[in-house]
Amino acid sequence: MAILTTQLYIIRHAVAEDASVDVTDHDRRLTKKGRKAFVRLVRMLEAAGMEIDLIATSPLTRTRETAEALSAALHNEPPIEVVDALAPGSNWQALVEWTVQRDASRVAWVGHAPCVGRLVGHTIGDGSAAIRMQKGAVASIRLDDGLGQTGELVWLATPDLAG
Repeated sequence: MAILTTQLYIIRHAVAEDASVDVTDHDRRLTKKGRKAFVRLVRMLEAAGMEIDLIATSPLTRTRETAEALSAALHNEPPIEVVDALAPGSNWQALVEWTVQRDASRVAWVGHAPCVGRLVGHTIGDGSAAIRMQKGAVASIRLDDGLGQTGELVWLATPDLAG
C-alpha cells in the first residue's frame, strides 16, 4: 500500500485595513504594505521549494485577496476555491473532506486567527493546542499518511523573514 503524503500550508491572511463605519469586517481589504510583505514572503518561500497546487480560502475579502496574491506570486498560479469552512470558526472536518475530495497533495488553506492556529494544532496534534500566527504567516505541515492523520510542522514563516 502506497503512503499518501500531503503537504499542507496553513496561512493567516495578510495585514488588512481596520473595520470602520464604512467598512464591515467581512469587507476589509488588504493594505498595500500588507500585500507587498506577503508577496515578498511567498516569493522567498517558492525559491526555497514551496509548491502549491490548490488554494482554499475563506469567503471574507481579506482572505480572498491573500489567496489571489499567493496564486499570482507563484509561477504555476494555482487555482483558488472559496470554502465556507475556512470562514471564522473554521470546521476542521469539513476542510479535511473538501481537501480529500480534491485529491491534491500540495494544498494551501487561507483563513483567520485564531482559527488558523487551531488548524495547525489539529494537523500536528490532538487539536487541544494552537499556535499564534502573525498576519501573513505560513505554516508548512507534512502529513505522511494523508489528511486526518498527525503531521509534522516543518516550518513557520512570517513576512518579517522576507524583510
